[in-house]
Amino acid sequence: RRKKAFMAKGCRRSFLKREIMTFFAQKSFGKTLLTAAIALVWLVNGLFCKLLNLLPRHEMIVARILGDSHAVLITRIIGLLEILMALWVLSGIKARYCALIQILIVAAMNVLELLLAPDLLLFGHFNSVIAAFFIGLIFVNEWKRSPRGHS
Repeated sequence: RRKKAFMAKGCRRSFLKREIMTFFAQKSFGKTLLTAAIALVWLVNGLFCKLLNLLPRHEMIVARILGDSHAVLITRIIGLLEILMALWVLSGIKARYCALIQILIVAAMNVLELLLAPDLLLFGHFNSVIAAFFIGLIFVNEWKRSPRGHS
C-alpha cells in the first residue's frame, strides 16, 4: 500500500515536470521573461503607484489633466485597470490585441502627460524615451518573438 502511494506521488511529480517543460517548450524563455517583465511594469504602476498611492505624483498628474474633484477616485480606477492589464498580459489571451491596446495606451498617456503636466514627470521630457522603449519591448515581444498567426 505504501508503494502505491509513493508511486502515485511520483506520477504526480513527473506530470508536473512534464507540464512545466511543455510550457517552456511552447514559449521561449526570453519571451516568457519579457512577458513577465511587461506585466510587472503594469502591476507595479497600478498597485504601488496608484492604488496604494506610494508615488503621489501620479495622482497629481491625474488632477492636472482631469481636475482635482475626482482625481483620487480616477487614479484608483486607473490603478485597478493597470492591474487588470498585467493579468491580461500574463494570460496570453488575444495577445496581439492586448499588445496593440498597451501600445496605444502608453503612447496616448505619455503625449497627454508631456503636453499637460511635463513638470510632474519623474524624468521630464526623457519620459518619452522611456515610454518609446517600453512600447518597443511590447512590440518586439508580440510581433518579433511570436510565430506568425499567433494571437
